[in-house]
Amino acid sequence: MEKKTNFIENIVSDIRDFFGTRKGINMERKKDRTTPDFITSLEDNEIFVFGSNLAGFHGGGAARIAHNKFGAIWGQGVGLQGQSYAIPTMQGGVETVRPYVDEFISFAKQHPELTFLVTRIGCGIAGFTDEDIAPLFKEALAIENIVLPATFIDVLNHSRDSDDAEVLDL
Repeated sequence: MEKKTNFIENIVSDIRDFFGTRKGINMERKKDRTTPDFITSLEDNEIFVFGSNLAGFHGGGAARIAHNKFGAIWGQGVGLQGQSYAIPTMQGGVETVRPYVDEFISFAKQHPELTFLVTRIGCGIAGFTDEDIAPLFKEALAIENIVLPATFIDVLNHSRDSDDAEVLDL
């Protein structure tokens, strides 16, 4: 019985930690500088960044969450809408995503009053991997108001370590 009670207490504690207070979640995001795996609420200055299709049919994945919870507009596949920002990922290869990521980074730089929580765009329905998409966000590492998923940061750090190793081999 004691194991069962500890198990339940751990689950309750994890749920409290996950949902916390809005202020608590925001502070954790800033401290860790990674986007949570599940975003259920946003502060007034936070923007949910998600992968979309150009037609703006937000029917699944993070796009559906953006539409249902954060103001994404059906039929708008690019840019700021409500408390969300759409980056198209369904139109072709990774190079077709790059200009939209660059546009997003430029937008984020122009709006330092907002914090952009980037989801693993393109890594769900669009079929890309973290290794495909993360390099597009390399510049975002240095931008204070862009928060990336831990998997993107891991890929970027690994890439940076590899670059350093190549330089040292010279």
